[in-house]
Amino acid sequence: MAYQDFLRDFEETIRSANARLQEISAEESSTSSEGEWSPKQVLGHLIDSAANNHQRFVRAQFTDTLEFPGYEQEQWVSAQHYNDEPWPAVIELWRAYNMRLLHVVSVIPHEVLTQPRDKHSLEQIAFKTVEPDQPATLEYLIRDYLDHLKHHLDQIWRRSWHTPTNN
Repeated sequence: MAYQDFLRDFEETIRSANARLQEISAEESSTSSEGEWSPKQVLGHLIDSAANNHQRFVRAQFTDTLEFPGYEQEQWVSAQHYNDEPWPAVIELWRAYNMRLLHVVSVIPHEVLTQPRDKHSLEQIAFKTVEPDQPATLEYLIRDYLDHLKHHLDQIWRRSWHTPTNN
């Protein structure tokens, strides 16, 4: 998929998910099964992912590597108590942060996006990992971010907490 098509897909994903998320009630947003995150916690995880990837996308423009630290996802979600926050506030933060990321990745020069990087940590931090002996690009990391986002949105949609009405 061409990068401009990718950017349109990213924007449409944000807009359509925002509308769908608002159909989930506050009660449903905090409900979880044993050992699983609630929709609010899943969205909180996606906010944490946006925060971590924001700095990666910016820093990668000024280095020859894609070496970044990971983060303890479970601990981040737990420490921030997303279930204690109002559902509309969590949705809005997720939407606004991703619209910011969309802007950031839309203005990265093509040569920076596609520059092969021999050194990276994508075997540890990427959703779809890249072996350390294989070069990677910033564009790959950005596309991987959207794949990760869609994966977790699909988790929310697959749950039985909410079945959209046909009104």
